[in-house]
Amino acid sequence: MNRAPIDVQGLRSSPGLSFYDRIDVVESTGSTNADLVARAADPSADRQALLAEEQVSGRGRHARAWVSPPRAQISLSILVRLPGIDPAALGWLPLLTGVAVVDALRGTAGVAPELKWPNDVLLDGRKLAGILAEVAATGIAPAVVVGIGLNVDLAESELPVAHATSLSLAGARDVDRTALVAAILAEFSRRFTAWERTGWDTVDLVAEYRARCATIGMEVRAELPGGTVLTGVASDVDDTGRLLIGERAVSAGDVSHLRGQY
Repeated sequence: MNRAPIDVQGLRSSPGLSFYDRIDVVESTGSTNADLVARAADPSADRQALLAEEQVSGRGRHARAWVSPPRAQISLSILVRLPGIDPAALGWLPLLTGVAVVDALRGTAGVAPELKWPNDVLLDGRKLAGILAEVAATGIAPAVVVGIGLNVDLAESELPVAHATSLSLAGARDVDRTALVAAILAEFSRRFTAWERTGWDTVDLVAEYRARCATIGMEVRAELPGGTVLTGVASDVDDTGRLLIGERAVSAGDVSHLRGQY
């Protein structure tokens, strides 16, 4: 299948992207997250975005593979530093990213995705995108790399798992990857800047996430380390980003699988 490459110059000149010090597109790499984690060793590296037309060693949570045919997906990682943030609040960065992806797709692609706690974007109950954040450097201005893998132009036979979908399969009005990346980067920068201006306060962010989270109100089954299984209604997401199942709060790092959607 002949798929168009990302228009690098068009992307860099898109409005709303002055937040980024550097935006790069490479033809192929193992993992865009790993590449930016390596860059973060330079303390001056900040506000960088890296895209790969093909990612051969992409991964999600718990080292699950995330791969697709070349130019059929958006494989994007963003490196940011968060000076003065309480380390306990760092877990909100991937959740903020999820909100940004949902809003960018609603505005650009004309679809209505929702969030599955903690790190998936769903469309019609199927997985459209995954998000993975990794702390690259600690200290007073920790560096975090957040990666986004978004299925854009995959046919049914190319989907990585049965419960996945793609924008083209869902009949999105726009599957131009350059426009989609520009929208995601602009929305991320807008939300990140607003969050930083509050001194990393999460009150507004919590409300925004809750409004887009399809997991809240669902009967779920959470698989925890050691074989423990927790079932119940997912009643809320608390101020630290943990999911409340009944009376118990679970963090993203504690849950190996969460069933209840797809």
